[in-house]
Amino acid sequence: MAYFVHLFTATGAVIAMLAMLAAVEQKWSLMFLWLVVAFLVDGIDGPLARRFEVKRYAPQIDGVLLDLIIDYLTYVFVPAYALFKSGLLPGWTGWTAIIVITFASALYFADTRMKTKDNSFAGFPGCWNMVAIVMFALSPGFWTILAVVVTLSIAMFTPLKFIHPVRTERWRAVSLPMAIAWTFFAGWAAWQDFHPDSWAHWGLVVTSLYLLCAGILQQIIPERRRRMA
Repeated sequence: MAYFVHLFTATGAVIAMLAMLAAVEQKWSLMFLWLVVAFLVDGIDGPLARRFEVKRYAPQIDGVLLDLIIDYLTYVFVPAYALFKSGLLPGWTGWTAIIVITFASALYFADTRMKTKDNSFAGFPGCWNMVAIVMFALSPGFWTILAVVVTLSIAMFTPLKFIHPVRTERWRAVSLPMAIAWTFFAGWAAWQDFHPDSWAHWGLVVTSLYLLCAGILQQIIPERRRRMA
């Protein structure tokens, strides 16, 4: 079962290729549907890896490294290409975005300090797939998109905390349903080809803001310590 978990994780590479092929043909809705599938795989394989103790029973394959390779493809590389090629960022703004996103994310993914003690992320965790799908859904001006890209790239190297909706225990009762809801809204928005009147866009905005800000709010709001019996 431990080896099967690794095989399941590795399917993310195939999904990344399918997403890239769709992006090259500028089939953006199909590309994002594949990225949503990859997001689901990434959310499931971690709990499975811990359940079946892959480090103990399948140590020949480094699951962490495998996950990082696939995450870079699905979270960074494909979405960056989509932002560049879609026309949302014309001219030099597109070039700036793909250079900043890929360069900063490569450094961040190699940073040994990216995880905090509570299994959150130190700095924005390079979830450009989530950023890109919101940009496609809302279609803001290119200055807004560029400002978001630059701000989040800088945030990667700050002490700001960003939650992992599965592994961060604090507020997990809210964070996990929010992540599931985000996945649904993202898939529905892509399925409707990002129709401007789709109610899924509002769901994307609300869930994205929560997932983006929850960790920072946890840093601001002190956690209540349980009283000793």
